[in-house]
Amino acid sequence: MVEMELNKIIIDEKRHDQIIVLKEKKGDRILPIVIGLQEASSIKMKLSGVNAPRPMTHDLLHSVIEHMEAKIEKIVIDKLENNTFHAKLYLTANGKTRIVDARPSDSIALCVRAKAPIFAEEEVLKGTG
Repeated sequence: MVEMELNKIIIDEKRHDQIIVLKEKKGDRILPIVIGLQEASSIKMKLSGVNAPRPMTHDLLHSVIEHMEAKIEKIVIDKLENNTFHAKLYLTANGKTRIVDARPSDSIALCVRAKAPIFAEEEVLKGTG
């Protein structure tokens, strides 16, 4: 696994799909992922310090996870299949780790809220190079 960091978000409100770019934390490789406008906006709002008057979906889910005394440990973008990225969300509660299938966009939106690390499998990075 390779640790990644959020490098940039490209938002074009005239398009349905947006792009989020992850960069290898200790290297030069990048991983561009097409995501929806809502997810891109959610990530951008959180990074910009903008708080909605009521909880947005990702804020709500993060709050539920915390209230259940669980923690988002990390996400792993683990597969690229038919031009679609797949991710796993690693949650820890009561000393047990649970792995949940998730879209990378939702996972990244949760990670920016939980300040959790983002990883990509080497095969995914090779597949996009």
